[in-house]
Amino acid sequence: MMFDVPESELANYHGLVARVDALCASTFERFAGQIRCRPGCDACCLHLSIFPVEAAVIAAQFRTLPLIEQQRIRALVQQTTEGESCPLLHEGLCQIYGVRPLICRTHGLPLMVQEEAGQRVDFCPENFQGLESLPADAVLSLDTLNQTLSAINAHFVANALDGDDSGRIMLRELILSI
Repeated sequence: MMFDVPESELANYHGLVARVDALCASTFERFAGQIRCRPGCDACCLHLSIFPVEAAVIAAQFRTLPLIEQQRIRALVQQTTEGESCPLLHEGLCQIYGVRPLICRTHGLPLMVQEEAGQRVDFCPENFQGLESLPADAVLSLDTLNQTLSAINAHFVANALDGDDSGRIMLRELILSI
């Protein structure tokens, strides 16, 4: 499961990350007094699976770390099992924060979620307390984000991995395979 691909194959993903980060930064700025997310706040950090395009970005960044840091993170990851909190957390901090997956970038912020009964806005219960509503431009559509990420991943798999899509990858397995 080595993801050694040219950086050019990751351009679409990096573009999406930039747009999501800009929206998140705007939301943080507009609602600074209403957002409680901070370093050490890790209740939403779960052991999850990611798309191959996200795995490639994480693997590329991981390989740039000093060997001793790679070994430290691998040892940390080996101590965790599926079903626990994210194996990349150490003392409440993400060890790959700069290249964290998209879902991690949006945790806690207002997301429009489509359910059987209709749509609802979901966010961390610690955030936006006392607000009766949020403006539409502060809410990210989770369906749109997932569809866009899925399309970018399909393009990545077709072009960078020659169509070899083994599906989503658990973070733990990714780190241990690099």
